[in-house]
Amino acid sequence: MQHLPLPGTGETPVRVMTIAGSDSGGAAGLQSDLRTFALAGVHGTCAITAVTVQNSLGVTGFHPIPPATVAGQIRAVVEDIGVGAVKTGMLATAEIIDAIADTAIDLGIGGRLPGSADSVPFLVDPVCASQHGDPLLTPEALDTLLRRLFPLAWIVTPNLDEVRLITGIEVVDEASQRDAARALHALGPRWALVKGGHLRTAVTSTDILYDGAEFLEFEAPRLDTRHDHGAGDTLGAATVCALAHGMDVPTAIAFGKEWVTRSLAAAYPVGAGHGPVNASWRLRERL
Repeated sequence: MQHLPLPGTGETPVRVMTIAGSDSGGAAGLQSDLRTFALAGVHGTCAITAVTVQNSLGVTGFHPIPPATVAGQIRAVVEDIGVGAVKTGMLATAEIIDAIADTAIDLGIGGRLPGSADSVPFLVDPVCASQHGDPLLTPEALDTLLRRLFPLAWIVTPNLDEVRLITGIEVVDEASQRDAARALHALGPRWALVKGGHLRTAVTSTDILYDGAEFLEFEAPRLDTRHDHGAGDTLGAATVCALAHGMDVPTAIAFGKEWVTRSLAAAYPVGAGHGPVNASWRLRERL
């Protein structure tokens, strides 16, 4: 695959940020994002939205961070360190989402047309529940997420369960996947990506990207593994790394798709449940 350029010794890398919850099991959330950031050769920063109590079997609780503290983390990083692209993960509450939206607008994150000099690429992954079905977003927060963050997003990247919750569309084939992409795009993002990884009846794992005019398909082999914890986070993290390097949206999605496919192929078991995808294939490849 085409890798991103690595900074020279002592050279400041491209900087990216994740706004997400912490996974105590280390498989998903900001831990997964920061792992991909590092292995892709960028400098990763974070704004923590919640602390979760979870392992490979599921989530048993979470504690939201005060909204002003979430906003303060974003502002402190952007105003000093700078940022080339931003992604979101678990956002927990409506109050946190409002604080993120207000801060993003103030700092020029997302919202403007892709390619404009003063717009920071913004990927919104509308995390509503864990892989095991445990809720990670309060019920009243979903409306706030759609109303405040979708119009700011360059890209939204829901899985099929989230697509059904947001649009009411049950994706069962390519036609319904395209219908879902249209419905997501109508909510305001520049691009909508409907991921096909959870469409178990399909022979391949095909994601569909839609910009309001054109559909693009990103196909990968369907891998036979139950160890896929953090796959959605990893796709989004790799994509924003590519966006921060100046790639256009379709090229960045293609990069993210190949990155997560390789990470799934390298996944490993840990604990009694679902193990994590594994981006350390990047280290073995370089060796």
